[in-house]
Amino acid sequence: MKTRPGNDGPLAVSAFAAPAVLLFLAFVVLPMLLAAGATLTNHRLMSPEPTRYVGLDNYRRLLALDVIVVEPLRDARGALVRDEDGVRYPTWRQVRKARPELQGYRAAFHMLFGNARIVLAATDPLFYRSLINTFLFSLLVLPLQCGAALGLAILVNQKIRGRVFFRTVYFAPVVTSMVVASIVWAFMLNTDRGMLNELLRGVLRNPNAGPDWLGDSHYALPAIALMSAWQGAGFQMLVFLAGLQSISPELYEAARLMGANGWQRFVHVTLPGLRNTIIFVLVSTTLLAFGLFTQIDVMTAGGPLDSTSTVVYHAVRSGFREQDVGYGSTITLVFFGIVLGLSVLQRVLVNRGRR
Repeated sequence: MKTRPGNDGPLAVSAFAAPAVLLFLAFVVLPMLLAAGATLTNHRLMSPEPTRYVGLDNYRRLLALDVIVVEPLRDARGALVRDEDGVRYPTWRQVRKARPELQGYRAAFHMLFGNARIVLAATDPLFYRSLINTFLFSLLVLPLQCGAALGLAILVNQKIRGRVFFRTVYFAPVVTSMVVASIVWAFMLNTDRGMLNELLRGVLRNPNAGPDWLGDSHYALPAIALMSAWQGAGFQMLVFLAGLQSISPELYEAARLMGANGWQRFVHVTLPGLRNTIIFVLVSTTLLAFGLFTQIDVMTAGGPLDSTSTVVYHAVRSGFREQDVGYGSTITLVFFGIVLGLSVLQRVLVNRGRR
């Protein structure tokens, strides 16, 4: 008996999709629902106290924020009080004593506006510092990694001898364990005997040359961004390489006949041909940068002075090391919402650009 083709189409599609859907529900949706439920409790690991419902207290603790204007200290005549560091201001303890509603708040950031000090205060200032560090890291690593990947892709796309070898070498850091790479780079960035500082001392002929890469708050995050760009550029290189090989050679030949030089061919042929590839690489690199954790955990542990703490590291430290699962889940869920919003915004801007 013959059957009409296509009668079993929906059933076949469901059968093929079922394993993926079940895995998605088990390992993505279910943990997310459990984490959302944990944010409404005071659940802790290995605590003798029973878990109880606390409502939105974890969200208030995480997101509570206030902007305070702190006036400088003045003497009896109304003149500004100064010391060797400049104008003196009340301590944060004195500010909280004068304003009882600020009990539980701590200073996260401050800036000067005239003689007044504008203080951003929060019940969890480390969350806002970690959020800013995460965005700073993304802004640092994005041009470094994508620029290096595009340059390497153009290089290995040339018809030169040994290009397969170079592709393998450039891709090797990607398959290297991030923990191992972080340990190696921590040795390389060591202040006293690190390879980078030894090279600087040899070139500059100065035995004291070279900063404290991982111990100085000004250098730690850029150093980790450099290491992350080195480790991840190989994967984006392959993506760019696939995009380059999809561009028709006839376009380059036509550009040469029109008298275009190498830079003009790159701007008017290569970049337009890589438009969709560039968008994919930028989006994927940004999302990976937001998940920064391993390098921080191995190389700096969030220091110095919380200058390398990220949101993911803060969430893991709160949820597992401090055993506050409810609060750690709250950090994770809020950060998920931020990243989701940025992804939607990025997609809207890309669609508008295509139109």
